[in-house]
Amino acid sequence: MSTLGLLRFITGHPVNRGRPLAALGRFVRWQLASRLLGGQAVHDWVEGARFLVRRGETGLTGNIYVGLHEFDDMAFVLHFLREEDLFVDVGANVGSYTLLACAARQATGIAVEPVPGTYLRLMDNLRLNGIESRVQALNCGVGADEGVLAFSSTEDTMNHALAPGESTVGAVQVPVSTLDGLLQGRRPALIKIDVEGFETPVLQGARATLAAPSLQAVIMELNGSGSRYGFDEAALLRTLLDAGFGTYRYDASTRRLQDLRGKNPASGNTLFVRDVERVAERLAQAPPFSVLGRRY
Repeated sequence: MSTLGLLRFITGHPVNRGRPLAALGRFVRWQLASRLLGGQAVHDWVEGARFLVRRGETGLTGNIYVGLHEFDDMAFVLHFLREEDLFVDVGANVGSYTLLACAARQATGIAVEPVPGTYLRLMDNLRLNGIESRVQALNCGVGADEGVLAFSSTEDTMNHALAPGESTVGAVQVPVSTLDGLLQGRRPALIKIDVEGFETPVLQGARATLAAPSLQAVIMELNGSGSRYGFDEAALLRTLLDAGFGTYRYDASTRRLQDLRGKNPASGNTLFVRDVERVAERLAQAPPFSVLGRRY
């Protein structure tokens, strides 16, 4: 994203509406501090959750600028989850969603991150929040079968399993398991999947998990990157629709689910919900959270 595009994103973000100068001030302060101080900083985030952040970590710096980088999806996590729930984060990166689920909302978590260097950053954030005992962090990939895959390791939030014939500097070999195998019968209430186009094998190895009635929602990135492997997003949609899910967008400001009848055209993520009345009731009854001085 260009600097101009980033500034437009920051000032137009729901949390920053009506407060453009404050939003731009956060951007300028972080740009200056990250260059002058170097190293990493601790950022106090949402409902007691904190994270360690370095210059160039785009997901985390987005949270500094706008409170919740992916506002509606992150707000869904905060409104939906309860302490007794299990949250599974496939492609956890450095842990933004896991921290919201397990530090801010005290749920139990399983966080899966294949890239070793990123996994170490994830562990740093779990330790910072004192939730290592609540979150099982796994340094592996997720796919249709057990095995080994090569992953990129130098692309920040865009790291991915390498497609056949693809090569890159810093590629790492990573063990891979199925999601059903990793969970060993444990049943999540919510799963987030962000695997840069590798969603099809993830779902192929998660048939028992998807069929479990306890699973009420899936947040999955659908941005067309599956084409690098020859995967069809329409088939992904059919898989989840056949499992009883519908596609929705969550409006965090009103706490309402909007039926999309297809992938979310306005975001890389699509929210899949099963038993929408039950989920809507949960969302309506959730305690509010505060971010950058606003309550939702």
